[in-house]
Amino acid sequence: VPILDETGTRTYASVDGGLSDNPRPQLYDAVYEARCANRADETHDKQIAIAGKHCETDVLIWNATCPELRPDDILAVLTTGAYNFSMASNYNRVPRPAVVLVNDGSAEVIVRRETPEDVVRRDVIPMRLSGKVQQA
Repeated sequence: VPILDETGTRTYASVDGGLSDNPRPQLYDAVYEARCANRADETHDKQIAIAGKHCETDVLIWNATCPELRPDDILAVLTTGAYNFSMASNYNRVPRPAVVLVNDGSAEVIVRRETPEDVVRRDVIPMRLSGKVQQA
């Protein structure tokens, strides 16, 4: 949770996900719950909106309840299911997140997080432009 913005009417928590890895709230008005995973035993009594990192109206959850959030807290969106992974995209060239399987108290990464290099790996610069593009 890198950013908290208190507008006076609502508190927004900005997260490192968004509509590129969970488009269902924008497409279908899907409703999810979130928990502060690293502080799950604390009282979740603050109402917040959880916003993604994209420039459009990227709100994942309008009325989540959490403890008072701090930078580096981990928010887990519950019961997203397999559809989010199959619907995820590299919208705005954002790498896709890891997929973690949680069951009976254990958690395992079953799909690794993409890197920026993964996102551009298949890009090809046409020969006619190859001398005109500066490499980073």
